[in-house]
Amino acid sequence: MPPRSPLAPAESPEPGPLAGVRLAAAAAGIRYSGRTDLCLIELAPGTTAAGVLTRSLTASAPVEWCRSSLKRGRARAIVVNSGNANAFTGKLGRDAVVRTAEAAAKLLGAQKHEIYVASTGVIGEPLDDAKITAALPALRGKLDADGWQVAAQAIMTTDTFPKLATRTADIAGTPVTLTGIAKGSGMIAPDMATMLAFAFTDAAIPASVLQQLLTRANDRSFNAVTVDGDTSTSDTLLLCVPPPTRISRASARRSRTCSRIWRCRSCATARAPRSSSRSP
Repeated sequence: MPPRSPLAPAESPEPGPLAGVRLAAAAAGIRYSGRTDLCLIELAPGTTAAGVLTRSLTASAPVEWCRSSLKRGRARAIVVNSGNANAFTGKLGRDAVVRTAEAAAKLLGAQKHEIYVASTGVIGEPLDDAKITAALPALRGKLDADGWQVAAQAIMTTDTFPKLATRTADIAGTPVTLTGIAKGSGMIAPDMATMLAFAFTDAAIPASVLQQLLTRANDRSFNAVTVDGDTSTSDTLLLCVPPPTRISRASARRSRTCSRIWRCRSCATARAPRSSSRSP
């Protein structure tokens, strides 16, 4: 792992539990040994999902899977691996995503379209999804509402520190929280940041409004930076809202605030991806 950026924050946030969200991480040996590279995020039944994805014409297999799943707007889990982006892998890559989603769905008693999959790492190499599916049962046993830090670490590639953000608001006397993790820096133009970002809130916004708010917040944050003129194959931003419903206009403001924090932290990463193995 590269040295920690001198621009990194002195302290990392420590988000508390968010109802309906549990996280776990493991070292599955996808590319490197001795480091976590797989994350499972379990979401309560009835969770609503919205997303913003890369506009690259060469989007990865996981991105295309998420694009299809987002049409239904429901989520039960997110499976994320680092070390291999599963991009430019053709049918092999698409099949790997399907097997991953099916395995997670069976494990959690969900439908496969409720499982979102994201990958980051080197491109053009087939992903050994057997390592992912084999690790899922043990990951389920480690799911923890306080697993934010380990999850953020597991999705890192050339990042020099884990990226987390959390904000709270008081809505009519009720506390509302928005928490998320992200990775990425480099390959930013026209938008995002080799970005994988996963945000969660208990201010359950109606599905008809959720996508609009997320798109607007993304346009004012992640899509407002440029680093090196390249567009990633794998950019994925998901916002998930477990039940019960607490509708608030303030959710939009909190979403923009959190997204701006991640934008600044992404640009603080010290090392850019090498040209021989860029990490979408």
